This record gives sequence, structure tokens and C-alpha cells, in this order.
Amino acid sequence: MYPAEIVIPMKEELTEKGFSELLSTQAVDQQLSKEGTTLVMINSVCGCSAGTARPGVLMAVSQAAKKPDFLTTSFAGFDTEAVGAIRQHLLPYPPSSPAIALFKNGQLVHYIERHMIEGRSAQMIAQNLIGAFEQHCN
Repeated sequence: MYPAEIVIPMKEELTEKGFSELLSTQAVDQQLSKEGTTLVMINSVCGCSAGTARPGVLMAVSQAAKKPDFLTTSFAGFDTEAVGAIRQHLLPYPPSSPAIALFKNGQLVHYIERHMIEGRSAQMIAQNLIGAFEQHCN
């Protein structure tokens, strides 16, 4: 598990912009049982998370005409119970962090794995997400 002093500022990058934290299996299951669209950002300490994933997600949310009903996040290697529960909802995809998932009425409708984040700009990730928001969000 990562030390809190490293993780907290990375969490705050999202929570200060309106993302709610999923910290337990119950919270994940409760959130994903809600009607509507839920964006889940599996945050991490890796460089691609800081360099492109978090900025790309924030850019998408701020620029999109259509947005998810709920913005959520959980931190890999720190919020282990919640991330494990999220990953159960992402099967058959293998564990990935960072990762960005869009659920609609509890069903996974769009997923960006780490290998799709690495080497891509925040703008590319934002455009990918904005396209998914246009397709799946009201």
C-alpha cells in the first residue's frame, strides 16, 4: 500500500473537481446499481496517470457537452477493497491502473486501459472520453 502523503494530493486532483471517492465494495456496488452513467477513474501513482490520465479525464469532464451523471474515483494500491470490487465489474478485462471506465445503468459501455493511456496526450484521452460521453450520456 502506498503512503497516504503520496496518494492524498493525487486523489485531491480529482476530488477537488467534484469526483466522489469509492472506498469500499459496498460503495462500488451501490454506485453501479444507480440508474444513469457513472465515470470511474482508477487513479494511480504511475507517471502516465499524472501526465495524461488525470488531466485527460478532467479536460473531458470540463469540455464535454454531455457528461456522466456521476464522477467517481478509487486509488489502485491504496483503496484496495474498492478497486478490487471495481475490477470485478470490469471482467473479462485484466487489472489495469490507471484506467477509466464508463458505466451506464451498471453496465460497462466504454473502457480505457493503461496501454491505451501510455504514450497518448491528455487531449487524446479527453477526446476519446468526450466521444463516449456523446454516445452514452444524456
